Amino acid sequence: MDNVSILLVDDEQAILHMLKTVLLKEQFVDIDTVTTGEDAIAACENKTYHCIVLDVMLPGRSGLEICPFLRQLTDAPILFLTAKTTDYDKLTGFAVGGDDYVVKPFNPLEVVARMKSLLKRYLPRQTESGRLLPNYDVNPSSPSPQKGIYDYGRFQLNEHAGELRVEGQLVGCPALVYQLLLFFCKHPNRIFTKSELYERVWESEAISDDNTVMVHIHRIRERIEADPSSPELLVNVRGLGYKLVQPEAELRR
Repeated sequence: MDNVSILLVDDEQAILHMLKTVLLKEQFVDIDTVTTGEDAIAACENKTYHCIVLDVMLPGRSGLEICPFLRQLTDAPILFLTAKTTDYDKLTGFAVGGDDYVVKPFNPLEVVARMKSLLKRYLPRQTESGRLLPNYDVNPSSPSPQKGIYDYGRFQLNEHAGELRVEGQLVGCPALVYQLLLFFCKHPNRIFTKSELYERVWESEAISDDNTVMVHIHRIRERIEADPSSPELLVNVRGLGYKLVQPEAELRR
């Protein structure tokens, strides 16, 4: 884990010390800690992180408030630490760019386990050019296009470059949103229930929050649909689930 950079953001030194101690025991060595949202933003401006643990209740601007700013700087998975347990608070965390959350008080081993799960999907790989790119392997059931490009007319997803282009423009995409969209691209015109998507993309046997998938579906639609309120590409098949509609033209091969 010496090539993985972790950022811990919490105003409680005891929590930072506890998490850092456990992470060091788990062979993570590059761990930075900050106590404010402003310091977290500054850290991400100056360094590339592969996972961020972000407390919601920070002095000054909260974790929820700074998360959108972090999302402009990094696609690294963000794990929220929160004392709030209502559905509204959880949904807000996902809506602003979070990928997972742990409710306080927590077992630090659970936090590390969730971080490892996120890193398993997003841990960058070293390319021949030396550039670090996200590892977006989702174990498809059908072969990928020869060039790794999924062309859906309005948008194109380049698997190898880790890029989403909508109407020719490069569009930023958080890692989990990208992961889910890539899964749909590799399984066009197939209907998946929320539970199936959670198991296949989140790699968990049971969905922890029925709204989790819905939030990420909405975030995909915000990027690829001409009118997210009336989707034509990523559609809901009432009573069955979601599917990505393949255009008449075949996927580029």
